Amino acid sequence: MGAEQQAQGALGPDWVTAPDGVRSRRAARVLILDDDGRALLVRGHDADQPSRSWWFTVGGGIAAGETPVEAAARELFEETGLRLSPADLQGPILTREGLFHFFAETCRQVETFFLARVPAGWEPSQAGWTTQERHLLDELAWFTSEELRAQPREYFPRALPDVIEAIGDRWDGSVRHLGPEDDDAPAG
Repeated sequence: MGAEQQAQGALGPDWVTAPDGVRSRRAARVLILDDDGRALLVRGHDADQPSRSWWFTVGGGIAAGETPVEAAARELFEETGLRLSPADLQGPILTREGLFHFFAETCRQVETFFLARVPAGWEPSQAGWTTQERHLLDELAWFTSEELRAQPREYFPRALPDVIEAIGDRWDGSVRHLGPEDDDAPAG
């Protein structure tokens, strides 16, 4: 198996090599907020760096023929068990381009974020996690913006606590554009 096939097998078919040589994909993400102002986040790690783990929003790659909001609704169901139609999601609320190392290579992910609201006390399910997700995802947990800032692990996007606070009880309809973010660079 060639290097391109190995990388595609590890990362998946939605990752393509961009003209600059960086493996890239488009992704849809969902910020899930409950009535208590907490965000549901996923903690995961890289198989090549298992000691480093970080928090991030639910989501994943956009499949061929899918719109970003359709991918967001699909990923929301697969990763949490919450079935919402694309029309039930708000947004997009945020965009960003993340650059990071994963499976021992540099990757770029162009992300579109949507918002889902759930009642306080709603509990997610991991039943829809794929085999690969079960190896790379560690847990789901709820955080207020203050709790997220106070906990010791990295989180992405780095503006996530500010986004949680800005959306609060009501999204104002604006789309925040974070632009490029190097997830491997020290926060600061």
